[in-house]
Amino acid sequence: MTITDSTRLLLDLEPVVAENLDRHLGMAKEWMPHEYVPWSQGRDFAGPDGEVWDPEQSSLSPVARTALEVNLLTEDNLPSYHREIERAFGQDGAWGTWVHRWTAEEGRHAYCIRDYLLVTRGVDPVELEQARMQVMQTGYDTAEKPILQVLTYVSFQELATRVSHRNTGKFADDPIAEKLLTRVSTDENLHMVFYRNLAKAALEIAPGPTMRAITDEVIGFEMPGAVIPGFTRKAVQIAQAGIYDQRVHLDEVLRPLLRHWKVWELEGLDREGEKARDELDVFLTTAEAQAVRFEERRERTRAKAAAAG
Repeated sequence: MTITDSTRLLLDLEPVVAENLDRHLGMAKEWMPHEYVPWSQGRDFAGPDGEVWDPEQSSLSPVARTALEVNLLTEDNLPSYHREIERAFGQDGAWGTWVHRWTAEEGRHAYCIRDYLLVTRGVDPVELEQARMQVMQTGYDTAEKPILQVLTYVSFQELATRVSHRNTGKFADDPIAEKLLTRVSTDENLHMVFYRNLAKAALEIAPGPTMRAITDEVIGFEMPGAVIPGFTRKAVQIAQAGIYDQRVHLDEVLRPLLRHWKVWELEGLDREGEKARDELDVFLTTAEAQAVRFEERRERTRAKAAAAG
């Protein structure tokens, strides 16, 4: 898609942005992050009355701690995400209003999760801060993806983040963490709906190029948290626990959005769009087989561990 095409699409989508911005503002409920943090549990880490952190102080399991750290560090990179969507969507009109509203809402997530973890001594505060510094200095870069790729990616990414927060809250086995992450995931769901609706409108305006963008983003999808130190190892631990694995990604992220967009019933595709849809079908078939194999291996591993225990 050329610069001229991207500019035209931004203008064509502006009324849809305005409509969905109004919808979002009507549905979004004000909430206070400090009300989700159990401040009374806090105590000093340093100073004469401080207590150095120890894993035994945390009620979280090691895997729950890892999942929360990954979720938090992903949220920490908000300045980079803001830069990227502002570059793609601009600062003017409804687009610009949305960019800043989205950033303001997302900004709550990192500091309330961090406050929870520090107050409950869920993480090593030194290691967490060192990781935050590394992640934010690495930043996040979309390599100037065109608008269609950005719209489709953020649709998948916001839903994936919502599911990750929700499942982490359940897995944490702490009602305070679950309440907090449920609240955060509600924000993420509203953000997903906004982007999902824009991508649907883009399919109506430019079905072939949007189908191409959907396929490319499904096949090349990577969570923005991939820049986190040790992300691959941590992602495997999270998958082994069933918090977020390929089955979850397929059944709770990819397929719901593809159904909503009705990509299999979509008419009016050009040759490239038809090709992209065929590629998507092949990819999903392969991904399903991979998900089944992973689940079978995981069950065998769990059965062996139970027998040994």
